[in-house]
Amino acid sequence: MSGVTEHVDVSVPVRTAYDQWTQFEEFPHFMEGVEEVRQLSDTMTHWTVEIAGVKREFDAEITEQLPDERVAWRSTNGAQQAGVVTFHRLDADNTRVTLQLEFEPRGVVEQAGDKMGIVDRRAKGDLERFKQYIERRGQETGAWRGKVDRPQP
Repeated sequence: MSGVTEHVDVSVPVRTAYDQWTQFEEFPHFMEGVEEVRQLSDTMTHWTVEIAGVKREFDAEITEQLPDERVAWRSTNGAQQAGVVTFHRLDADNTRVTLQLEFEPRGVVEQAGDKMGIVDRRAKGDLERFKQYIERRGQETGAWRGKVDRPQP
């Protein structure tokens, strides 16, 4: 497994940043290569992505969700990946958003891209575009304030 950790500071309150992140169907507006995300249920999403000309679809399960703190997920089919995004209140109007992602590169192209740091740059770019998206709007497009408890081992 390979991993990446990136963060960005956004000039919105933690609740605004978190609420926007829970709007998964908005991800194509700021995530490169993400063509569509469909919310299937409170804890399941279906993704369509295209990376380096390769189109893939997969489902992901939200494994933990704590309002204003964190959202964690893992893929349930297709490429193996898991991650967590955390929200840290810097002050009343600023939030640090940190993304940690683990993934299994498949095939020669993905393995080469991983070695060249393409995933790291893409994650950093996605967070920068999220910053622009939410700061330009100044408010979230919606919110899901439900809680998903971490699974017990």
